[in-house]
Formats: sequence, structure tokens, C-alpha cells
Amino acid sequence: MGSTPEYRPPVMADVAKVAGVSHQTVSRVLNEHPNVRAETRTRVMEAIDQLGYRRNLVARALVTKHSRRLGVVSFDTTLYGPASTVYSIERAARAAGYFVSVVSLRTIDRAGVRDALDYLADQGVDGVVVVAPQRSAARALDDLPPGMPAVAVEGDHVGEVSAVSVDQVAGARMATEHLLALGHETVWHVSGPSDWLEAEGRIDGWRGVLTAAGRPVPELLAGDWSPRSGYAAGQRLAAMAGDVTAVFVANDQMALGVLRAFTEEGVRVPEQISVVGFDDIPESEFFSPPLTTVRQDFEAVGRHSIEALLRQVETRGLTAHERLVVPPEFVIRASTAAPS
Repeated sequence: MGSTPEYRPPVMADVAKVAGVSHQTVSRVLNEHPNVRAETRTRVMEAIDQLGYRRNLVARALVTKHSRRLGVVSFDTTLYGPASTVYSIERAARAAGYFVSVVSLRTIDRAGVRDALDYLADQGVDGVVVVAPQRSAARALDDLPPGMPAVAVEGDHVGEVSAVSVDQVAGARMATEHLLALGHETVWHVSGPSDWLEAEGRIDGWRGVLTAAGRPVPELLAGDWSPRSGYAAGQRLAAMAGDVTAVFVANDQMALGVLRAFTEEGVRVPEQISVVGFDDIPESEFFSPPLTTVRQDFEAVGRHSIEALLRQVETRGLTAHERLVVPPEFVIRASTAAPS
């Protein structure tokens, strides 16, 4: 029996032979050169499909100085917000004709971010998007490789780096103003972790509305984004039912825990306590009762971050640093009502 012939992937010369054109013509077609007849372009593309030819992107990068690959550094992608942000960034990058390399870090420290950025630089990415919702992550952007185009997502407080973020303060204001407009004397708040910029913005918006309205600012109840921490806060709030009539919870997962605690303690929502969340996760409209919440437009965040990054890539870093803010949207459902 003869040995099986060794597989050899098709190369550009094979495409040229099948299409009946020169090697240079195939190159012009692949690089979208305008001076190629439509008939010739069609013949080359049919040969590419027939042979299953795939371009050598590394070789192309050496010529064009662009790899058509972008890097993303993210943190704790099990959380709805960061996971949705990364997904939207990937979709926007693919729509722009770029591949994406994602590095997801468990520990949020400067060394970890620096290692991730160095790794992506070694991969030859054209630029990076860093999902930087924590202060420690935002500070790590000071360690960017020289000349690397970069955009921070939710990194409001970064220095010389373009940033795209949802207006967290505005979202918290919407939630708090809605509850005051219903007639509640004040609004309690279950916050996210103290080192998260998003949590900080939501606290600032909540407290600012109460202070401007001359209303009491209740004790802050700290959570960690998890339903379990919301459940613990809900138990404390349920024990004060009567004094507490409205609560703004910093994300929908914690709001789910709050609702569970209220149900177990016999606290009726919204008849006794109104509840507002933040994020508008897909499940929030199916909570019991359906949750009034603040919606973040993650698709817009992804699109703006890739557009800002590609402006830097295309101008080789000459584009001025940008601050792009995406407005939130308030979604009213059945978990809020006037105090009884």
C-alpha cells in the first residue's frame, strides 16, 4: 500500500494557476486594489473558494503593518455587565473586519494587567480595549506599551487614554428621582463594591439627588454585586419595613436577592417597599414582580470603543484622546409604586 500524500494547504500560486492569472493579480484582488477588472476579480474569488485558500495574515501584517487583530483585557466575565461589554466589543470588532484576542484576568492588580498588555503586544495586535471598571485596573493603564493604541471601557478616571463609559451618575439619578416623584420621603441604597468606578458613580448620583432635594441620606448598605449580598441587605431592610419604603439597588442580581428576602419576610413589593435595580438583565422583566431598572446600552459601548480604537490605529496614534459617554435608559415595571 502506498502512503497517504501529505496535505499541503493551497498557496497564492495555486489560486493564480486555477484562475489563469498572475500571482500579482491575485495579490491585487486580495488587497482590494481598484485597478482589477470585475470579471478577473470574480474569477480569482471563485478559485479561492474552490481551493479553500486562506490568507497568511502574519505575512500580510508584515507588509501592511496591521494584523487586523485587536486585544481585549477583561475582568470577571461571569458578571453580566463585563460579560455583555466584552461580547459587544467582539461583535463590533468583527463587523469592522478585525479578529479579537481576549485575556480574562481573575485577579485585579497592576502586575496582572501589565502582563496581559505585554502578551497582547507580543501577539502583534493593532490596539487594545481594556475593560477597566475598578480603580486598580484603571491605574494599570499607565503601563501601556509605548505607542499602543488603547481605549478604556468604564475607565472614567484614566489619564492619557481614550475612554468609553455609560453615565452611571445619570442612571442613579433617574432611579432616585423616580422614587421621590412617586412620593417616597427618601431612598435607601444597596451599593456595589467600593473599588468599582460604576458603584462609585451610582452612589454619587443617588446621594446627589437626595441632598439636592433636602431629603435624609440613609446609611449605605454595601454589597458585592451578588444575589447573596442583596439577600443579606434585603433582610436588614425588611426588619425596618415601615421606616423603609423605597430602595435603589446597584445591580439587578442584588435586587433579585433583595426581592427574595422581602418575600420570605412577608414584605410586599411595591405595596410596602418599592425596588429599583440597575442593568436590565434579560431576566429582570420576569422577576416577581417585574423589576423597574436602569438599562445600559452595551451595544453602543462596544461600537463606540471599537470606533475610537480604530481612529487611533488608522492615524497611528495621532488622534486626540476621547471621552465618550453613553446615556442610560430608565425602564419602569411593576416593582415601584407610590407609598401606601
